[in-house]
Amino acid sequence: MRAIVQDVYGPPDVLRLEETEQPVPGPGEVLLRVQAAGLDQGVWHLMTGTPYAVRAAGFGLRAPKQRIRGLDVAGRVEAVGPGVGRFRPGDEVYGTCTGSFAEYACAKEDELAPRPARLTPEEAAVVTISATTALQALRTGRLKPGQRVLVIGAAGGVGTYAVQLAKALGAAHVTAVCSGPKADLVRSLGADEAVDYAREDPTDGVHRYDLVIDIAGNRPLHRLRRALTPRGTLVIVGGETDGRWIGGHDRQLRALLLSPFTRHRLRGLASTPRPEDLRVLGELLESGALTPVLDRTYPLAEVPDAIRRLREGHVRGKIAIRVRREREGGRADEAGPSGKD
Repeated sequence: MRAIVQDVYGPPDVLRLEETEQPVPGPGEVLLRVQAAGLDQGVWHLMTGTPYAVRAAGFGLRAPKQRIRGLDVAGRVEAVGPGVGRFRPGDEVYGTCTGSFAEYACAKEDELAPRPARLTPEEAAVVTISATTALQALRTGRLKPGQRVLVIGAAGGVGTYAVQLAKALGAAHVTAVCSGPKADLVRSLGADEAVDYAREDPTDGVHRYDLVIDIAGNRPLHRLRRALTPRGTLVIVGGETDGRWIGGHDRQLRALLLSPFTRHRLRGLASTPRPEDLRVLGELLESGALTPVLDRTYPLAEVPDAIRRLREGHVRGKIAIRVRREREGGRADEAGPSGKD
């Protein structure tokens, strides 16, 4: 099978398209014929091995333990391993796996869900990691119906889901912070107000919010707290600075240390996909209350270019990787250069 592999940590140039052995599903695993994969910041961290905490977490100190990149996935069940009862060959599914930038990949049964009928494989492939992160951020923030929410970094992968989910969960007013050209996008997702961060400081204290979700990762705690109501909650999602050891997660650590000494609830978030979250997201996707935002789709061979675009920081929503197109009769055709939208 064809796959995007790497043997050393480094920039996108270390990735290459290569023929490699097809995986075999083990107990509780499903073999997928991959149709599409999603791209997120986690792929970049695993590719570069930075911050170094990634390597210490078991992903390989000197070189990647897992050669094939890719986490988010959508595909068709090809075979099932011992003990799998929820899926059978031919089922269309989405979720997460290890090594989705390949024509075949194995995934744990409980990390998959039936693909919503209204979604294409490319749309489904960009849901799980970012939408789960947004959902867990809102839960960590204990969002209640009628509250005011500020989403900083609202036009990116996690942000586009956070805006929609906040409204779906009953937020009375959602203010979305993004660049000026993306204001129409976040309004179309349900934001009541769009703030251009280049023209206005959403943390100047003029407006207060019950919940602030900070995805952009470049504002200090004291400024973020100015935007909170007296007992408001701040949730810091990730941290995309260039720190070599822990990246931008120092802000999360400082928030946890400060929180006991203030009336504000200050929280960090490291999300993990959970079966119950996939069920909730599936219902919202089926109903139309939640819609993936696709910035662009790249063919498998152009994964390095896709990662470069992601790191430029101008993506609207998500980037998908098209691995195969399904022809009539269920036959698959690999995506060529025309796969870029």
